Amino acid sequence: MKSHPRTPAPQEVELKLSLPSAANPAELANRLGELPLLAGRKATRQLLHNIYFDTTDQHLRQQRAALRLRRIGSADNPQWVQTFKTSASVESALSRRGEWESTVLSAELSLQALQGTPWTDMDPGGCLFDGLVPCFVTDFERTSWLLSRPDGSVVELALDIGHIEANGRQAPICEIELELKSGQAGALFEVSHHIAITLAVLPANQSKAERGFLLAQDGLNQPKRANPPDVGQHLSKTELAQQVLREMFAQFTHNLNALRNSDDPELVHQARVGWRRFKSGLRLFRKLPEMADAPAWPELAALLSFLGELRNLEVALFETLPPLASGYCRGDEQRTRSWQEMLTSLRHAASIQRKAVRYALQEPGVGANLLLITEWLENLSVSKNTGQRTTSLLRQWAKRRILRLNQRLERAQQVTDTLAQEHRVRIHAKRLRYGVQALHNFLPGRIADKSSGQAAILQTTIGIRRDLLQASVLVATLEPNQGIVDYLRGIVVGSCMTGTSGVTVSK
Repeated sequence: MKSHPRTPAPQEVELKLSLPSAANPAELANRLGELPLLAGRKATRQLLHNIYFDTTDQHLRQQRAALRLRRIGSADNPQWVQTFKTSASVESALSRRGEWESTVLSAELSLQALQGTPWTDMDPGGCLFDGLVPCFVTDFERTSWLLSRPDGSVVELALDIGHIEANGRQAPICEIELELKSGQAGALFEVSHHIAITLAVLPANQSKAERGFLLAQDGLNQPKRANPPDVGQHLSKTELAQQVLREMFAQFTHNLNALRNSDDPELVHQARVGWRRFKSGLRLFRKLPEMADAPAWPELAALLSFLGELRNLEVALFETLPPLASGYCRGDEQRTRSWQEMLTSLRHAASIQRKAVRYALQEPGVGANLLLITEWLENLSVSKNTGQRTTSLLRQWAKRRILRLNQRLERAQQVTDTLAQEHRVRIHAKRLRYGVQALHNFLPGRIADKSSGQAAILQTTIGIRRDLLQASVLVATLEPNQGIVDYLRGIVVGSCMTGTSGVTVSK
């Protein structure tokens, strides 16, 4: 077989922003063009039709690779470009991918165009190429501007509006891509901050390819749960912090993006888990000098409060109250009707609160604050003081941190006479659990298992009582039926006296 020399890997460096306030996407190009950043600059418009390919078992996707054919222009006078992309397993709105583009003659894949790229290692015999099939398509209009920045960098700002289509399903595309044509990646954030001053944006971690595959499987806008990175052993403490914190923050922002289009209560739960994990991660690494530069989040305060209130309502509706219905209703028609009226009031309150969350996501300050955090996380890896890359030192440090978190939890458990003190225990249990998740690669198994197990039991047990109390307060606020209020208060008092609620709630 003839060998082909490997061409230098061209790199695509891109920052992706979603647009939560796109009530009328067609007007966005005009709104962008009015920004001072783009005033007087000529825009280029293109119609782009893209076909993405993979094997039936999605081998490329599993390798974090993508292969597409792009038609530029109309079907009557097309220009076809084949693009092969590879990427590392990094969850961030800022992506760095290998990208190889070739002009091809028609809407057919070219194996020749893939020679000299990593494809030759993935598919030395050509069997993978023979098994490729179309998986989904994207159609959108791209309006783009080319920007020269003060530091000499060149950035392409592209607004993409259209849709993804897969297996008879469609999902909208409404996003901004900032691609670095030359210079430093910091220029992408500099441009994004200009945009975020007046236009609500959110950092987006998913590529169009990833969204297309999820749409094909009817899995778009699914909740993102904790997935601690399997970090390498030869890292500095700063590099470890970056990888850990980036995954935690990605859980938060992914679920925020999905909340724009889905009412799934689990999205609210996982968004809050992601944020709590991120804050716990900052505490975990707080003695690193770089932590002193972590951005504050004043613009997120209202959003976080709204998420908390919505979560309380949804837990009451879907977890805490359903097991208690039979105990109150007891087959009585009037009691059953009153219970249903109470649930209707809670559902209405939750609907209003969900709207408040979505309105908050349309505040430019929210996206601007999230972008500041994203930029800070990216810059951690280029810190001047990354420290020693010694596995043994990291293991010693990780063990000390977890043992210290254990000690704080044990001290908090010594005094639990009030609800505030009990809640404090739950907070320490969460910090311990999240810390073990973050540092699992560096901890002895016995310490990790014991600490995580004990923390999870405490978190769940106290959480059940807290949720029961919260539900009774919500019902007392929203529901005038004194009988239901007294019934729930009685259960709360009973749970405090026995130390259990008698209700099984999944956490």
